[in-house]
Amino acid sequence: MRFAISIPQFFGDGEFSPADFRAYFERAEAFGVYESAWAQEMTLGPSPQLAPLEAMTYAAACTSSLRLGCTVFVTTLHSPVQLAKDLATLDQVSGGRVEAGVGSGGPRRPFAAYGIPADRYLARFTEGIRLVKALWTEPSVTFDGEFWQLKGVAMEPKPYQKPHPRLWFGGSAEAAVRRGVRLCDGFFGAGSSPTAAFATQVATARAVVADRGRRVGFGPGEFPIAKRVYIAIDPSDGSRARQRINDALARMYGHRVPAIESAAIAGTLGECVEAVRAVIDAGAEMVLFTPLFEVPEHMEQIATELIPRLA
Repeated sequence: MRFAISIPQFFGDGEFSPADFRAYFERAEAFGVYESAWAQEMTLGPSPQLAPLEAMTYAAACTSSLRLGCTVFVTTLHSPVQLAKDLATLDQVSGGRVEAGVGSGGPRRPFAAYGIPADRYLARFTEGIRLVKALWTEPSVTFDGEFWQLKGVAMEPKPYQKPHPRLWFGGSAEAAVRRGVRLCDGFFGAGSSPTAAFATQVATARAVVADRGRRVGFGPGEFPIAKRVYIAIDPSDGSRARQRINDALARMYGHRVPAIESAAIAGTLGECVEAVRAVIDAGAEMVLFTPLFEVPEHMEQIATELIPRLA
C-alpha cells in the first residue's frame, strides 16, 4: 500500500503562512509514510482555494522526496500547449517528481467563463490529452486536430521523467472510466465517490486494463489505482467529526451535497481505520488523505496513529 496527503490550499486573503507551509512538508517528509502530496483544482467557487499548479510548485521548493500531483486538472478548461509546458517545467525543477491527474470535468463546468463552447467537450478532452503527450515526447510536433493545429513545432525542455509524468484519470461514470484507462496511466477515484461506487469503478478499470494486456499495479508498465478520501478524526466523538467535515464540505462546494458527505470518512480513530480498510479492500493501491480542517494535526495523526493500524 502507498499513502498520500493533501497539499494545503484553503487560505483566505492574507492567511497563508510560508513558514507554516514549509513546516507542514518538513513534518510530512520526516514521517516517511507519505509517498506523495496532491492538490485539487477549483478555480471558481465560494471557498478560498489556491491554484493547484502554483501550490505544487511551492511544495516542490519545500520538499526533496515527496512526489507532487493534482487530482485533477480539468483539462477541458486549459490550453494543452500551456499545460504541457507548465507541467514539464515543474517536472524539471522538482527533479522528476510530478504526477498529473486529468479529467474532463463533465458538462456542467463554466465553459463560457473561459471563452470555450460547451459542446464537444469530450472530444476536446481526448484531443487535448493527445496533444500534451505529443509535446512531451516528440522532437517536432505536427498536429492537425479539430481544436488545435501545430506544424513542425517543438516544446523544450521535455519533462524530466521519460517518456513523461504518469497521467492519472479522474472520473466516475463507467464510460468515463473506460475512456480514462485507454488514455491514461492510472485511475484516481474521487473523494466524492462512496466506497461502494469506487469498488464498481475499480472493477470496470481492471477489466479494461486486462483487455488491453496490462496489469494493475505500480510497477513499470502497470496501471495503478488510487482514491482520495476526505477524512475527519475525533478522539472521542465520531458524530462531532461527521458534523465538522459536513460543514467543511458545504463551505467548499457552497452548499450541502449529501452524496459527497456520505463518501467522506469521519469518526473516531477506530472508525476511520475500518472505513479506510474498506477503501483498500475495494481496490485502492494508494489512499490520498484529505483533511479539511486542522490539516497539520490530521496529517500527523494519520501518519502516527492511523496508517500503522492498517498494517
